[in-house]
Amino acid sequence: MPETILPGEDAVLEVVSPDGARRYVRVTQSPFLIGRGAETGNHLQLSDRRISRNCAAIVIEANRFYVEDRGQRRGLFVNGEKVESRELQNGDVITFGLEDSYEILFRFSSGSDEASIPHLLTRIEHITSSEPSGGLRKLNRLLEATALLHSQRPLEEVLAYMLDQAVSITDADRGLLLEADAGGMLKVKLARRSGGLRLPPESVTPSQTAIQLALRQEAPVITEDLAQAEMHLQAAHSIVAQRLRAVVVIPLWAMTRANTSESMVNIKRGESLGVLYLDSRRPAAFSKLDRQILDVLAADASTILHNARLVEHERERQRLEQEINIARDIQQALLPRNFPDSPDFAVTGVNFPCLSVGGDYFDVFPVSDGRTAFVIADVSGKGLGAAILTTMLQGALSGMTLGTDPARVFNHVNRFLCDHSEVGRYATVFFGILDGDGHLEFINAGHPSPFLIRRGTAEEAFTEGSFPVGLVPEAQYTAACLKLEPGDTLVLFTDGVTEAMDPEDELFGMPRLKKVLTGQPECPLEQLQKCVLEAVENFTRGARQADDLTLLIVRYRATAASATTESDVPSSASDSDSSSSSSTPGSSSRAASN
Repeated sequence: MPETILPGEDAVLEVVSPDGARRYVRVTQSPFLIGRGAETGNHLQLSDRRISRNCAAIVIEANRFYVEDRGQRRGLFVNGEKVESRELQNGDVITFGLEDSYEILFRFSSGSDEASIPHLLTRIEHITSSEPSGGLRKLNRLLEATALLHSQRPLEEVLAYMLDQAVSITDADRGLLLEADAGGMLKVKLARRSGGLRLPPESVTPSQTAIQLALRQEAPVITEDLAQAEMHLQAAHSIVAQRLRAVVVIPLWAMTRANTSESMVNIKRGESLGVLYLDSRRPAAFSKLDRQILDVLAADASTILHNARLVEHERERQRLEQEINIARDIQQALLPRNFPDSPDFAVTGVNFPCLSVGGDYFDVFPVSDGRTAFVIADVSGKGLGAAILTTMLQGALSGMTLGTDPARVFNHVNRFLCDHSEVGRYATVFFGILDGDGHLEFINAGHPSPFLIRRGTAEEAFTEGSFPVGLVPEAQYTAACLKLEPGDTLVLFTDGVTEAMDPEDELFGMPRLKKVLTGQPECPLEQLQKCVLEAVENFTRGARQADDLTLLIVRYRATAASATTESDVPSSASDSDSSSSSSTPGSSSRAASN
């Protein structure tokens, strides 16, 4: 399911109590749960026994705010109209079917300068008459810091300015911004002292006791006089050593995300981004306004840190995607495009990875004495790891153009992969060498048997073979031989064909493939390939596939094939006594694997 992310607007609930008192609550996650008590995870708790514990929720879909009835006994009302679900507009009034209970006014702003000023006023409530000048000065700093948040300034500059404002508002000696690294450890990212002076991050030592207490409680720790604090906080080593008297620690949390399958359960707080830390060697007295401003600054710091982390992740995703695209282009470029034009045989092939890169490949290349080699392979697994191993195999096998014996190459590749077992992958391979007289020398290393179409009948002619390469260290590979007749067609494939699944998870299977191939002795190879692909596509009916699909079709088409006796058939160079020939598919000779 797609995730619901808090949009750019700031949503605030103005909660009017039955006695007329007002408070302001910011909607910080979706769903935002409303009800009586905290037992069901309510984010806004209403003290009225007539209101249900699971009462209502504000959810976000497609960057719009909606209020939903989650079980209020007397119904949920928006502007006096009973609703089950309703999109909220700025100024809407939410009530609960009660005459003398709570009212909730929904307000939001888009972050523009004009809209954000009244919204910020509601977030810090009212400036009291007891501190007219100081309150206005602090409000002005908050507005300046918030305006900077929406600017295009560098991240470090924005965070440093906000930290300066926090130090100035609280009259702290120093302020720190600690950010969680990839391992979750908190590191000092920025350090400032009063007057906007920079401190080297490595030179400061915040109180870990106070920080861990705030993280454990998932709430701010504001200690105005450590002489009156709990004993374990008073006795903390860094507090004693630095003679601290006041400490403020505010945890910073990522914006919570929820998908629709989670909308009925309590959503946990987002991941920890770090903490805003302030301390002083003098006792401090924080007014209600000071605490509200610190909350706003901490929320804004959380927002920009979270956005910066999202940008970093997006850049990393784009970089990885670019590298995968390069790997895909390289892999596709290594596949043969122009097949050899020979009067003795015809070849066609196709490869469809289920991901951007895959673990299947095929190749066709000339070897010594005018013969032509063809190979199809399927590496276990998918993705980049499998693609790397396919490239290695392709390079090793294509080296046989220099005249290396196939069995020796297979034995070497198998030992190499088994000696590097940490690679954790193996490959099934079918390798063949065909000459102009129809003599086929082949090695089947655990690959599905190719079909041999002879006089319109498709048979599994290569059911025997050895183990996949890279699986059994003791395996020995030897070649076997088969005599092809003019018109014989070999259809090689990976299990992405036979294990293709329909929406009911039924496999395409060997019998269906055999049926498609039977009765087409003179069908052009491209047409035969198209028939197989269409049969698989029609069978799967659009179901997502979990494996790569590769086809390689080879037809021997010599017009004058002389009659051949057993002595005419070339034996494998690696084991001449273990190979023989036959004019029928089922009698091909193979050497046993050890």
